[in-house]
Amino acid sequence: MTDPTTPAPQGEPTPPPPGATTPPPAGGPASPPPSGYTAPPPGYGQQPPAYAQQPQGYGQPGAAPAGAPLTPDQDKQWAMWAHIGGIIGFLPSLIIWLVFKDRGPRVDTEGKEALNWQITFTIIYIAAYIVFTILSFIPFAGLIVWILPLGVWVVNIVFSIQGGMKVNAGGSYRYPINFRFIK
Repeated sequence: MTDPTTPAPQGEPTPPPPGATTPPPAGGPASPPPSGYTAPPPGYGQQPPAYAQQPQGYGQPGAAPAGAPLTPDQDKQWAMWAHIGGIIGFLPSLIIWLVFKDRGPRVDTEGKEALNWQITFTIIYIAAYIVFTILSFIPFAGLIVWILPLGVWVVNIVFSIQGGMKVNAGGSYRYPINFRFIK
């Protein structure tokens, strides 16, 4: 008896595995299938269909193509992040405004306001640091003036958080001290 797992020598036909049927010879008379034979499912042995081109944004539910207008919720969310991003510097406000200004009216307005505040804050912070550096050579004034740059930085954090919370609540935020460089 031959083992069905070992290949047959060249020239000898391979016996079918137990329970399998052999197809009728090509061009020969068709015989009825033996008992216990089950037909293969439809499409068995055919090549799978080629996949169609995937739509844009595939795999990201609800993703809009780049450049599409923002929904009101997205517009409000990005406007809020433009303000809150000011805690770490002017770059988040600048990037958010540049990327989303044409896609949502609220992001355009609030992003400009946040970016203008960040530019104003940077100018005030540099001026406060210069004043601190100059006055630090005076013995008593240097001990008091060290709080000036720190105070300006704390004001930036407070204003940025206030702006983000006000925009998230549905309002608009105007910074109390702001030079509007970008109009």
